[in-house]
Amino acid sequence: MAKLDLTTPVHTLAGVETDLTAHEGKVLLIVNTASKCGLTPHFEGLQALHSSYAEQGLAVLGFPCNQFGKQDPGTNEEIGAFCEKNYGVSFPMHAKIEVNGDNTHPLFVQLKAGAKGTLGNRIKWNFTKFLVAKDGTILKRYAPTTEPGAIEADIQAALKA
Repeated sequence: MAKLDLTTPVHTLAGVETDLTAHEGKVLLIVNTASKCGLTPHFEGLQALHSSYAEQGLAVLGFPCNQFGKQDPGTNEEIGAFCEKNYGVSFPMHAKIEVNGDNTHPLFVQLKAGAKGTLGNRIKWNFTKFLVAKDGTILKRYAPTTEPGAIEADIQAALKA
């Protein structure tokens, strides 16, 4: 099984370059998000998972993407304010990225290679979710329409492993 390289550079919503090594040893739920999508209410379920399991070692990580129907056109600052105001998001959100095509962010290159979906190596839509084990193994990909609560049993299993 493929492992995620936590040293892959990412940027915070504030534009600061960092990586995911701060989450080493945690179970990760990595999601490409959008603020103006029919699935945007998934933020509520993602926040609920974060609230329930962060202390046990879960890190929910959001990566806004404007590639699907131009459903996240705002600036990183606007995206952060929207998520906090409308859904109380307190899990880490990152700078807007691309998840398909020539400019696919290296993090999503790894995730897609480690857990193929119905479109193979492509992301189908906003709110595709990836579950990563404590050791970095990419465990599973979930469809955009999969409600965050439906992933809870898999998260619990990964936290116990």
